[in-house]
Amino acid sequence: MNKRTFLKLSSTALVTPMLSPTFDWIAPGAMTNWAGNYQYSTNRLAQAKSVEHVQELIRRYPNVKVLGTRHCFNGIADSTHQFINLGDMNQVVSLDTNARTVTVDATMKYGDLAVYLDQKGFALHNLASLPHISVAGACATATHGSGVGNGNLATAVVGMDFITAAGEKRTLTEAADGEAFRAAVVHLGGLGVVTHVTLKVQPTFQVRQDVYENLPMSQLKDHFNAIMSAGYSVSLFTDWQKGTVSEVWVKSRVEPGGTQAAALQEFYGAKPATRNLHPIAALDAVNCTAQMGIPGPWYERLPHFRMGFTPSSGKELQSEYFVPASNAVEALLAVERLRDQVTPHLMISEIRTIAADNLWMSTAYKRPSVAIHFTWKPDWVSVKKVLPVIEKELAPFGARPHWGKLFTIPPAQLQARYEKYAEFNRMLVQNDPKGKFRNAFLDTNIFG
Repeated sequence: MNKRTFLKLSSTALVTPMLSPTFDWIAPGAMTNWAGNYQYSTNRLAQAKSVEHVQELIRRYPNVKVLGTRHCFNGIADSTHQFINLGDMNQVVSLDTNARTVTVDATMKYGDLAVYLDQKGFALHNLASLPHISVAGACATATHGSGVGNGNLATAVVGMDFITAAGEKRTLTEAADGEAFRAAVVHLGGLGVVTHVTLKVQPTFQVRQDVYENLPMSQLKDHFNAIMSAGYSVSLFTDWQKGTVSEVWVKSRVEPGGTQAAALQEFYGAKPATRNLHPIAALDAVNCTAQMGIPGPWYERLPHFRMGFTPSSGKELQSEYFVPASNAVEALLAVERLRDQVTPHLMISEIRTIAADNLWMSTAYKRPSVAIHFTWKPDWVSVKKVLPVIEKELAPFGARPHWGKLFTIPPAQLQARYEKYAEFNRMLVQNDPKGKFRNAFLDTNIFG
């Protein structure tokens, strides 16, 4: 039995939703995700040139998945049969300045869209930590930025065009389709091939980014809400050791004509950084967006990493869990108690906030949430042992894992944490009765 066969068999034998190979086991010439930890199950890739070509390809193949920017760490976008790539379909279709909406090809990257919008005088409400991801892929998995008042990226969606399993065009809008629309936005790749997405926009704005070092973890117990509300978007970085949050990134909107104040000399016991920092302290900050309180366009401050540069560390694993904001401090303390088990395998953790929404399979569905993110060293053998320990501690809070990252929560527990799970399941079956867009990830976690 070769290693590839062993991995595929092992993934079906375990309860784990995705068994990721270690980096050393990736076959030469294989297609992998961005971080290099996941090897896709086929190299068969058809390049779609137009919407009509997408329809033709869907009708041709009995099973197909879209291969996007490859930023998921698990098998949610994998296929054992056939991939379609929409790489040439990455343009702005239209900007409606009156309605304040923009329609884009689904594979357009946020970094490219942001530049276009800013030049036209508009902005999105938020961005994720890296701008390299596609609009369609990010929305399908409820990817997010931070901010107590900011919903995840999918909450900006007001319309979407997709091709059904029968190869037919279909459009859903928030205004016309109500609950059917809310069911479909975070679709996990099981609904169809999304070709266009329409997003809400707002007037462009500027942001400054101030970073503070060594926030005592004890301050979170009494001031968590105030700390996370200190800016338009706030992120905490910690390795869970020494009772400190190593870095606090506060991103604040700069109002036109407003007076620019200096960074606070003390932020709940933390001190202002004297140089640009990377979330992983040992790495050079050249890849990161500008700090030190210097105002800049929203799209050059809301992400942590610059377009055109390697985000994060590059070769890594990621996990993330969403708990109700009301349980944030308890959840953080629960993870901190695991520090000696977690830290040996960790590069850094990030803590962010996300506003509640009404999208069925969103990790923030009907609850303001706090996301506890783990950037792991590229050692899946060790990480897969520590994840169940973290998940057990966070289970009392109904923790929902990020759909595109690594987790080991059994399907029955996962499904129970989504009140619309059964209806979502039925919606996918109605739209795709023969399972054209299904794969092992969906079979396990949604249909299992």
